[in-house]
Amino acid sequence: MANIDLAYEAGRSIKRIHPKLKERIAASTTSPRRRQELEEILDARLDEHWGQFFRLLYQLYGGHYDFFFYLENIVLTAVDAWLARPEALKELDRRRENDPGWYLSERMVGGSLYVDLFSGDLVRLRERIPYFKDLGLTYLHLMPLFASRAGNSDGGYAISDYRSVDPKLGTMEDLRALATDLREVGISLVIDFVFNHTSDDHEWALRAQEGAREFQDYYHIYPDRTVPDRYEQNLREIFPTVRRGNFTWHEGMQGWVWTTFNSFQWDLKYSNPEVFRAMAAEMLFLANTGVEGLRLDAVAFIWKQMGTNCENLYEAHLLIQAYNTLCRIAAPGLVFKSEAIVHPDEVVRYISPEECQLSYNPTLMALLWEALATRETKLLKQSLGHRHDLSAGTAWMNYLRCHDDIGWSFDNGDAWAVGINPDGHRDFLNRFYTGRFEGSFACGVPFQHNEDTGDMRVSGTMASLAGLEQALLHKDKVLTEMAMRRIRMVYGVLASVGGIPLIFLGEEWGMLNDYSYEADPEKMDDSRWVHRPKMDWKLLDELKKPKSPRRRIFRELQELFMARKELPALCGSQMRLLTCDNPHTLAYLRWHDANLLVVLANFSERTQTVDLRQLRTEGMAHFMKDVLSEREVSTRDSLELGAYELLWLAED
Repeated sequence: MANIDLAYEAGRSIKRIHPKLKERIAASTTSPRRRQELEEILDARLDEHWGQFFRLLYQLYGGHYDFFFYLENIVLTAVDAWLARPEALKELDRRRENDPGWYLSERMVGGSLYVDLFSGDLVRLRERIPYFKDLGLTYLHLMPLFASRAGNSDGGYAISDYRSVDPKLGTMEDLRALATDLREVGISLVIDFVFNHTSDDHEWALRAQEGAREFQDYYHIYPDRTVPDRYEQNLREIFPTVRRGNFTWHEGMQGWVWTTFNSFQWDLKYSNPEVFRAMAAEMLFLANTGVEGLRLDAVAFIWKQMGTNCENLYEAHLLIQAYNTLCRIAAPGLVFKSEAIVHPDEVVRYISPEECQLSYNPTLMALLWEALATRETKLLKQSLGHRHDLSAGTAWMNYLRCHDDIGWSFDNGDAWAVGINPDGHRDFLNRFYTGRFEGSFACGVPFQHNEDTGDMRVSGTMASLAGLEQALLHKDKVLTEMAMRRIRMVYGVLASVGGIPLIFLGEEWGMLNDYSYEADPEKMDDSRWVHRPKMDWKLLDELKKPKSPRRRIFRELQELFMARKELPALCGSQMRLLTCDNPHTLAYLRWHDANLLVVLANFSERTQTVDLRQLRTEGMAHFMKDVLSEREVSTRDSLELGAYELLWLAED
């Protein structure tokens, strides 16, 4: 790369490709005026993004003898997708280009769901749009809904066809109609882009099994254990209780296939530029259905290199940046959300306007549960103090639960810094949240307990982990009240700490663990199904009962989301911890432009005292008001926070 003038080669390449681009545009319309308009739009985007795209592709694939062939085909694939993009989405692109930070707004509130579990199918999901509006959502993420292999499909993450919806859920037309209806009421649709692997019954995998060498090169397939064994020396096992190792023997091909997750999920070979082009075509097809965001699944694993653990490699970032840049040309209304449940230092590396504009915040999720278990905030503060800030133009997706398990992904150095032994603490948290620690309020279930290493994660719904299941089981009013307060407080932090709050639908009703998965042969070995209950819409009747815990959770979440949208200080992710000597409380400042908000939270069931005089040094007024309760407080004095109390303080 040092011996080539990339700017010159980029310019030379686009000049050679440009006539074919004009041919594509000319074939798409008979109107000279429209043709000129399209050429101007495309030229403007290429002027802005081509140099970056060429550099990324050259870094990844410049060593291929036919690099220009692949470069041209990738660009033509993108332009064909752009020309096929519906006019309503091109208008959305124009709005997003004029407001590139639209997802940073304080009005953003997210929800995620499985279509089959929530509504049955896409048609009935459209009927629930008024419900989403009533709850306050402006962002809706549908878990995998595309055609997947029969039987165990890893919850839909073993995709057989990226261009077909699972017939049980509906059709692509149903998905497009849903996206249109959501967009009209201000809700952005987000779906998964499972691009690390396909199902073993995807067309590409089937062609590989038939012996087509071209498609065998879409995957990592080896005739014997020589190469796999060399890789295995540095690889970890993701699902050790299901199977050992990262390769699966395929009898028909007489070869070993790389399968990081399950034996039926074949890892794609991104060192092959044709795989990049093929997946770009799938990505842009999905963009043209009307989705506004793609959750990039398993981003840490997409590039393989001998002698490494094949996680979080430099080339993985280049790949995502290349896909992002391609979207800026063909579908600029689209944003990426990374899913990297890895070390906090690695999570943040995927987040930038040039890579993933949004990212799950697994460290915050884990540490909110940690603080609830310990009733202390020292580890949470330690992490927030130096890990929460993001670059401009990006935002966290903050969540308590998702479709996946909980792994205790805090940094060992952060733990040691506040006097915590990280290994022992993770063991404590596993025992606490699976109800094996005396005094625990949680009803969680172990996930992937590795007897050899002691590693374990935890499954469970938000309400069951927060104590509501245990309280209702014992019919204990005090425990129920503590669980309710705990839930409201932690969601109040989630909605105000910086970024977009995201709930897993069902949380707003306090849905409890569903243990019926234990009787299903296809699910019984995967405890994550315990926190994927089917929505019982009869429970809507409980929203009419004044003393129902479900009604209370729903109303309190609704109120938090409504209040959030009226507070410009909650725009973006800027947050600074405030000095607070009480080890059971959390205090931080949020601001945007001239708008300020102070958040105070008590993570204990006991009343705690907080000295507010420090707020005077922040330039706060003598009196402030909690926007959630209208309670007025003085910054000249100390304040008592009740059990699990939460305050959002603004100047009166």
